[in-house]
Amino acid sequence: MSLLHQHTPVEPLSTLARFRSQFHACLTTRADALFEVCEALVSTPTPVRHLAQLSLEPEHHRGHGSAYAALAHGSIDTTQLRSILASLPLPRFHGRIVLACDVSPWLRPDAWTSPDRAWCHTYGRGTGQAEMVPGWPYSMIVALEEGSTSWTAPLDLRRLHSDEDPTTVTAHQVRQLIARLIRAEHHQQGDPDIVVVVDAGYDSPRLAYLLADLPVQVVGRLPSNRVLYGPAEHRPISANGRPPKHGAALRMAAPDTWPEPETVTTAATRRYGSATARSWDRMHPRLTHRSAWAEHPGELPVIEGTLVLLQVQALPSRRDPKPLWLWSSATGMRSEQVSQMWWAYLRRFDIEHTFRFLKQSLGWNAPRLRDPRSADRWSWLVVVAYTQLRLARLLARQVRLPWHRLVEADRMSPARVRRGFRYIRADLPVCVGAPKSCGPAECVKSNRTGAGDRQAASRRSALCCAVGTMSGSLIHAASGRAGSTGLRVNRCGLAARKASMACARLS
Repeated sequence: MSLLHQHTPVEPLSTLARFRSQFHACLTTRADALFEVCEALVSTPTPVRHLAQLSLEPEHHRGHGSAYAALAHGSIDTTQLRSILASLPLPRFHGRIVLACDVSPWLRPDAWTSPDRAWCHTYGRGTGQAEMVPGWPYSMIVALEEGSTSWTAPLDLRRLHSDEDPTTVTAHQVRQLIARLIRAEHHQQGDPDIVVVVDAGYDSPRLAYLLADLPVQVVGRLPSNRVLYGPAEHRPISANGRPPKHGAALRMAAPDTWPEPETVTTAATRRYGSATARSWDRMHPRLTHRSAWAEHPGELPVIEGTLVLLQVQALPSRRDPKPLWLWSSATGMRSEQVSQMWWAYLRRFDIEHTFRFLKQSLGWNAPRLRDPRSADRWSWLVVVAYTQLRLARLLARQVRLPWHRLVEADRMSPARVRRGFRYIRADLPVCVGAPKSCGPAECVKSNRTGAGDRQAASRRSALCCAVGTMSGSLIHAASGRAGSTGLRVNRCGLAARKASMACARLS
């Protein structure tokens, strides 16, 4: 193991110290206990398996029961914490903000008494091995950055209830997050639209419809069996009948139905070889009054966007590459804009690395908590711990294992930063106070009257008589064993003092 001592920059250190102070102000109940749990979580270099493990860390000065009590009875002002996360420095992707949204489950199949569990979709190892497992699904929004890194910036977290639609909840999250970003001056009028990247589990056209009044561009993956329609053909006014709403159909599984693309671009990538992207403008799905659109008032809208087909030459896993269909809510896109769109979608996989680190290293789903509100508090502590690691990227020392290579400071992984975070705490202000000492419990005097007091007085008198008899025996024994007059007097006096002290305590 080797240590690389570097000069500590002032600006990242002040940003980290200010964030820690602001986070401590968000803890309204059992603040010090919750903060120490987060301190131990971010400082321990080993994976977290249970909460009691954190009480053994030097950053945790309280007992192991305080961690469970803090999660059960503590409280966090999540509204203020969300605003603090939005005010931190955000990464950019080609000069614009790119947000990735996804749902990660906290599986609790054996928690029969835990309330508000929902069915969570989990993937198996083989094809068609997916299954639904009870648990708590969490919707998270992170900001992506460019470059060969897996870092993200978590900005929002919310637990989905069993009767909620993920697309509707995500739209509500994005709407509130964009309002916070505008207040924090991360996005101003005239800036490029914020890109929201989602996977195939979301209804991308519906998400774009719910966010149509915001400066947002939705980019999502579509299943390969979808059918989209082009713009309706122009028809003369004198023609009879209802004007058409849909044009020619494009079936993704039938290449003979694909029209000529508007743009065709080819780019060379390091991991996928040659990547070819073809795009069709103003493509929209045909909506029906079912599922999420069942209660839509009036006529269903026509949500147009750009359809992109991305085909790569090879995959890192050496499997046969399959075509990737993407849909964007923006129309009239040029070739370079199409390239930026599918590059932004490929960066969406960074949120999967974040989920893996939160669960395998920080132990997001390790505690066996019964109450979902306790799970929410623990989830926010995990997000805050990851945010502290992100802010300490340029501050942490490289505590390397023998098989680790020396890398630049801006390319350190979250695990490496966590391994050296303990050396940064010496330069950070202390936010918590010393724990209160737990002394012996004081005796509580009884307020009983009448017969109870008389019985207690009788017992005390009997005990005093017994102690007096015992003291007399002690004096007699001491006087019999003593060989000299002085020693006899000293021992008799010591026995008498012990007997009088015992009587005083009993009375």
